[in-house]
Amino acid sequence: MDNYHIFPNKLKSKMFRKSNWYLWPLLVLTVGLFSCKWDNGGKNIVMKNSHNAGEKHSFQKGYFSMKEHLEKESEDKIDFQIFPAAQIATEKEAIEMVKLGVIASSPVNVGALASFVPEVDLFNFPFLFRDTEHFYNVVDGPVGKQIAKKIEAKLDCIVLGWWFGGGRNVWNKERPIHKPEDLQGLKIRVIGSSIILDGFNSFGAQATNMSFNQLYSAVSTKVIDGGECDNTDLLDMKFYEVTKYISKTEHLFPAIALIFSKKQYNKLPPDIQKEILEAGRISVAVQRQSMNQKTKEAVAELEEHGMIFNDVNKKPFQNLAKKLYIQYAEKVGGMQLIEQIINQ
Repeated sequence: MDNYHIFPNKLKSKMFRKSNWYLWPLLVLTVGLFSCKWDNGGKNIVMKNSHNAGEKHSFQKGYFSMKEHLEKESEDKIDFQIFPAAQIATEKEAIEMVKLGVIASSPVNVGALASFVPEVDLFNFPFLFRDTEHFYNVVDGPVGKQIAKKIEAKLDCIVLGWWFGGGRNVWNKERPIHKPEDLQGLKIRVIGSSIILDGFNSFGAQATNMSFNQLYSAVSTKVIDGGECDNTDLLDMKFYEVTKYISKTEHLFPAIALIFSKKQYNKLPPDIQKEILEAGRISVAVQRQSMNQKTKEAVAELEEHGMIFNDVNKKPFQNLAKKLYIQYAEKVGGMQLIEQIINQ
C-alpha cells in the first residue's frame, strides 16, 4: 500500500469527514467511550489502534506482535484491538485522535506528519539514505530520536519506534531510467510532498500528484507515463499490467512513526506502561522484517509478470538533490543536520 495514500473507507460514517468538523466532539465521544479504559470490573484495558493498510500488510504484522506481547504479559488484562484499512480514521484523522487520546496508537508516515511537525520533512529528501541499513541507523540513532522528540512535543504522544514503508522506485512504460536525463519528458506521479515534487522536477521529470487509486487508470489511458512506489504496492495494485520498467532508484525510504497517545499512556499502571514500550520495540523488528520479506516476494512475482528491473547510477541524482537540501534546510532543522545524516 502506498503509505502516502489513504484508502477510501467504506465503513466510516460521513459524520467523520473533515467537512463535518462540527461533529468531531461526537466522534471523540463515540470512539473514546471504548478506548483504553478499564472494563469488565477492572479486568481488561481496551486499546483501539488504527492503521490505513490492509490486513496482509506489514503494519498488521507489527501490530499483531504488539497484541501478542501485551495480552500475554498482562495476563489478558489488555484487549489490544487493531483496525486496519482506515476503518475508524484516515491517517491524518488518526494523528488527531492519538493527540486527543481518542485512540491508543497509529503508525503514521512522515508525509502525513509534516503538516503537524514540519521538521519530519527531513526524511522526505530524495536520495538522502544510501540503503536500508543506513536508513535504520539514522532513524534508530540520534537524528531519529531528535525528530521523535519534536513529534512527541507537538502531538502529546510517545514515539514507540520507527517502522519502514519500503524503498520506493521509479517505474514507467517508456524506458528504463539510468540517469536523470532519462526522465526528461516523462510525466511521473509522485507522493504529495512539495520536496518530492520539486526534486523530481529538478531531475527532469514532469512531476505530478494525484490520488493513488487513480494512478492505474491514468497510466493505462496515457495521461501520465508512470509513478514511484515500493514494490509491494506495484504488485498489489497490478501496475505490471500497464507498465514495463522498474528502475531501482530507491530515492526514498519512508519513515513511519509509531505514535502512542500520552493521554492514554499516563493513565495506565507502571507495569503496563513498561510493557507498551517493550511491545513497541518488538513491533519495530517484526514490521521491518515483514516489509523486507514482502518486498523480496513482490520482486520475484513482478519478474514473473515480465517486469524489467534495472540498476541506476545514483550519483548524478544525489548531486542534483543537494540543491534541494539547501533550499529546504531551514525548514527541517538546518544543513548541519542533513550533513549529519549523509555522513553517518
